[in-house]
Amino acid sequence: MASDIEIERKFLLRSVPATMRYARREPIRQGYLALDGDTEVRVRITPKAAVLTIKAGRGAVRTEEELTLDKRQADALWELTEGRRVQKTRRRVRVGDAEVEVDEYGGALDGLVVAEVEFADEAASRSFEPPAWFVRELTDDARYSNRSLASDGMPDDRDA
Repeated sequence: MASDIEIERKFLLRSVPATMRYARREPIRQGYLALDGDTEVRVRITPKAAVLTIKAGRGAVRTEEELTLDKRQADALWELTEGRRVQKTRRRVRVGDAEVEVDEYGGALDGLVVAEVEFADEAASRSFEPPAWFVRELTDDARYSNRSLASDGMPDDRDA
Protein backbone atom coordinates (compact mmCIF):
# COMPACT_ATOMS: atom_id res chain seq x y z
CA MET A 1 0.00 0.00 0.00
CA ALA A 2 1.26 3.46 -0.90
CA SER A 3 0.33 6.52 1.13
CA ASP A 4 1.24 9.94 -0.12
CA ILE A 5 0.51 13.59 -0.42
CA GLU A 6 -0.02 14.31 -4.10
CA ILE A 7 1.14 17.69 -5.41
CA GLU A 8 -0.08 18.15 -8.95
CA ARG A 9 -0.96 20.84 -11.48
CA LYS A 10 -3.24 20.28 -14.45
CA PHE A 11 -3.36 22.10 -17.80
CA LEU A 12 -5.58 22.12 -20.88
CA LEU A 13 -3.94 21.34 -24.24
CA ARG A 14 -5.27 21.90 -27.76
CA SER A 15 -4.11 18.44 -28.84
CA VAL A 16 -1.43 15.85 -28.24
CA PRO A 17 1.85 17.55 -29.24
CA ALA A 18 3.25 16.26 -32.54
CA THR A 19 6.46 15.22 -30.78
CA MET A 20 4.39 12.84 -28.59
CA ARG A 21 2.15 11.27 -31.22
CA TYR A 22 4.27 8.11 -31.37
CA ALA A 23 5.25 7.96 -27.70
CA ARG A 24 4.40 4.81 -25.77
CA ARG A 25 0.70 4.83 -24.85
CA GLU A 26 -1.02 3.46 -21.80
CA PRO A 27 -4.79 2.94 -21.98
CA ILE A 28 -6.56 3.72 -18.70
CA ARG A 29 -10.09 2.93 -17.57
CA GLN A 30 -11.08 4.84 -14.47
CA GLY A 31 -14.38 4.57 -12.63
CA TYR A 32 -15.65 6.12 -9.41
CA LEU A 33 -17.21 4.04 -6.65
CA ALA A 34 -17.93 6.91 -4.27
CA LEU A 35 -17.88 10.71 -4.41
CA ASP A 36 -18.44 12.40 -1.06
CA GLY A 37 -17.48 16.04 -0.66
CA ASP A 38 -13.73 16.30 -1.19
CA THR A 39 -13.25 12.52 -0.93
CA GLU A 40 -13.36 10.08 -3.83
CA VAL A 41 -12.88 6.34 -4.21
CA ARG A 42 -11.92 5.12 -7.66
CA VAL A 43 -10.84 2.04 -9.56
CA ARG A 44 -8.14 2.47 -12.21
CA ILE A 45 -7.42 -0.37 -14.61
CA THR A 46 -4.46 -0.46 -17.01
CA PRO A 47 -2.99 -3.40 -18.95
CA LYS A 48 -0.36 -3.76 -16.19
CA ALA A 49 -2.33 -3.31 -12.97
CA ALA A 50 -5.55 -2.42 -11.19
CA VAL A 51 -5.63 -0.05 -8.21
CA LEU A 52 -8.24 1.17 -5.77
CA THR A 53 -7.46 4.79 -4.88
CA ILE A 54 -8.88 6.96 -2.13
CA LYS A 55 -8.18 10.69 -2.53
CA ALA A 56 -9.11 13.49 -0.15
CA GLY A 57 -8.91 17.22 -0.81
CA ARG A 58 -9.08 19.39 -3.93
CA GLY A 59 -6.69 21.50 -5.93
CA ALA A 60 -2.93 21.09 -6.12
CA VAL A 61 -2.29 19.24 -2.82
CA ARG A 62 -4.30 16.15 -1.83
CA THR A 63 -3.97 13.02 0.30
CA GLU A 64 -3.86 9.77 -1.65
CA GLU A 65 -4.01 6.10 -0.58
CA GLU A 66 -3.66 3.24 -3.09
CA LEU A 67 -4.42 -0.47 -2.77
CA THR A 68 -3.52 -3.04 -5.43
CA LEU A 69 -6.42 -5.11 -6.76
CA ASP A 70 -6.35 -8.53 -8.39
CA LYS A 71 -8.29 -9.07 -11.63
CA ARG A 72 -11.38 -10.50 -9.91
CA GLN A 73 -11.57 -7.56 -7.49
CA ALA A 74 -11.01 -5.01 -10.26
CA ASP A 75 -13.71 -6.53 -12.48
CA ALA A 76 -16.22 -6.71 -9.62
CA LEU A 77 -15.61 -3.12 -8.53
CA TRP A 78 -15.60 -1.84 -12.13
CA GLU A 79 -19.23 -2.99 -12.50
CA LEU A 80 -20.18 -0.67 -9.63
CA THR A 81 -18.85 2.45 -11.44
CA GLU A 82 -21.48 2.55 -14.21
CA GLY A 83 -22.27 6.17 -15.10
CA ARG A 84 -19.09 7.51 -13.46
CA ARG A 85 -16.28 6.49 -15.81
CA VAL A 86 -13.56 7.99 -17.99
CA GLN A 87 -11.31 6.34 -20.51
CA LYS A 88 -8.08 7.92 -21.63
CA THR A 89 -4.73 7.22 -23.21
CA ARG A 90 -1.69 8.44 -21.32
CA ARG A 91 1.70 9.44 -22.71
CA ARG A 92 4.68 10.72 -20.71
CA VAL A 93 7.33 13.32 -21.54
CA ARG A 94 9.94 15.29 -19.57
CA VAL A 95 9.64 19.06 -19.41
CA GLY A 96 12.71 20.40 -17.64
CA ASP A 97 12.94 18.55 -14.32
CA ALA A 98 9.29 17.48 -14.36
CA GLU A 99 7.57 14.45 -15.81
CA VAL A 100 4.41 15.45 -17.69
CA GLU A 101 1.55 12.99 -18.21
CA VAL A 102 -0.54 13.88 -21.25
CA ASP A 103 -4.02 12.33 -21.18
CA GLU A 104 -6.13 12.10 -24.33
CA TYR A 105 -9.72 11.26 -23.42
CA GLY A 106 -12.08 9.03 -25.39
CA GLY A 107 -15.76 8.24 -25.44
CA ALA A 108 -18.03 11.14 -24.42
CA LEU A 109 -14.91 13.21 -23.64
CA ASP A 110 -13.32 12.64 -27.06
CA GLY A 111 -11.14 15.60 -28.04
CA LEU A 112 -10.21 16.61 -24.49
CA VAL A 113 -6.44 16.60 -23.88
CA VAL A 114 -4.88 17.59 -20.57
CA ALA A 115 -1.40 17.55 -19.06
CA GLU A 116 -0.78 16.70 -15.42
CA VAL A 117 2.51 17.45 -13.69
CA GLU A 118 3.34 15.94 -10.28
CA PHE A 119 5.90 17.55 -7.99
CA ALA A 120 8.01 16.42 -5.05
CA ASP A 121 7.09 19.52 -3.05
CA GLU A 122 5.09 22.74 -3.21
CA ALA A 123 8.17 24.85 -3.99
CA ALA A 124 8.80 22.81 -7.15
CA SER A 125 5.14 23.20 -8.09
CA ARG A 126 5.25 26.98 -7.68
CA SER A 127 8.49 27.34 -9.66
CA PHE A 128 7.31 25.23 -12.63
CA GLU A 129 7.11 27.26 -15.84
CA PRO A 130 4.49 25.73 -18.17
CA PRO A 131 5.68 25.40 -21.78
CA ALA A 132 3.93 27.35 -24.55
CA TRP A 133 1.92 24.29 -25.66
CA PHE A 134 0.02 24.32 -22.35
CA VAL A 135 -3.10 26.40 -23.16
CA ARG A 136 -4.37 27.23 -19.66
CA GLU A 137 -4.16 25.97 -16.11
CA LEU A 138 -7.01 23.80 -14.78
CA THR A 139 -5.61 22.90 -11.35
CA ASP A 140 -8.26 24.80 -9.38
CA ASP A 141 -11.11 24.25 -11.87
CA ALA A 142 -13.08 21.37 -10.31
CA ARG A 143 -15.04 20.87 -13.56
CA TYR A 144 -11.91 19.37 -15.12
CA SER A 145 -11.14 16.94 -12.31
CA ASN A 146 -11.46 13.34 -13.45
CA ARG A 147 -14.26 12.80 -10.95
CA SER A 148 -16.29 15.69 -12.46
CA LEU A 149 -15.54 14.59 -16.01
CA ALA A 150 -16.71 11.07 -15.11
CA SER A 151 -19.96 12.18 -13.51
CA ASP A 152 -20.80 15.48 -15.26
CA GLY A 153 -19.15 15.17 -18.68
CA MET A 154 -17.33 17.79 -20.74
CA PRO A 155 -17.34 21.39 -19.43
CA ASP A 156 -18.97 23.90 -21.80
CA ASP A 157 -16.02 26.32 -21.89
CA ARG A 158 -13.25 23.99 -23.08
CA ASP A 159 -12.23 26.32 -25.92
CA ALA A 160 -12.32 29.50 -23.81
